[in-house]
Amino acid sequence: MDDLLSEKEQIEQIRSWWSEYGGYVIFGVAAGALLLFGVNYYKTSKLESQLEASALYESLTNSVASGNLEQAEVAADELDNAFAETSYAAQSKLAMARLYMDKNRDQDAADALSALLEAPASEELKQLARLRLARILLYQDKPQAVVDLLEGQESSGFEPAFGEVLGDAYHALGRIAEAEAAYQAVLLDPLSQGTIDQQLVQWKALDLPPVAVEEAPSEEPAADPVAEPAADDEAAEESTE
Repeated sequence: MDDLLSEKEQIEQIRSWWSEYGGYVIFGVAAGALLLFGVNYYKTSKLESQLEASALYESLTNSVASGNLEQAEVAADELDNAFAETSYAAQSKLAMARLYMDKNRDQDAADALSALLEAPASEELKQLARLRLARILLYQDKPQAVVDLLEGQESSGFEPAFGEVLGDAYHALGRIAEAEAAYQAVLLDPLSQGTIDQQLVQWKALDLPPVAVEEAPSEEPAADPVAEPAADDEAAEESTE
């Protein structure tokens, strides 16, 4: 039958191969199916989680818009507890800080923003939270806390806003030269156009008191030495007596 295997021989080879490697094939197919199922389940679960978090966040923003603090706090707590890793949980802290300020609860607003700085969130969101927290600290008359919060921060896109608040804090601390430098940096920054009220910053710079110049201590002239009477004059006085 030439060099071709008969049909019976081919079947026997297939059976032999299957008896040796069939278990591996079945295992591989089963593992692949489980992996595919797991990936699909994870994607579906994540999508459902995102949708639920989105619905909660929408409820929160509606409560914030209407000023309903109690309902907003319930939604924010649920987002923080069940969906802490989502962006909605981080954004909810910004929304709650705004509502707290509307209710004159500045410390609660500061606490919400401080929590956001410690939470998983994008760098842009954290920089925005840092800026708003700095403004609240200024409102609370805590300029040194503002300096500690903002000084030396890498703040791409936020430099003008950070600089203005830092200038205000330096002014409050009596660090006039640093306040003037901060305001001038804001005015010279091209990013400040359209994002910062430059006229207001200019007024702040002009309103600064003059920088005190330390004068070198003046040297008092040396006192003229008192001339002592000469010995001959003393002798002459004695002889006259």
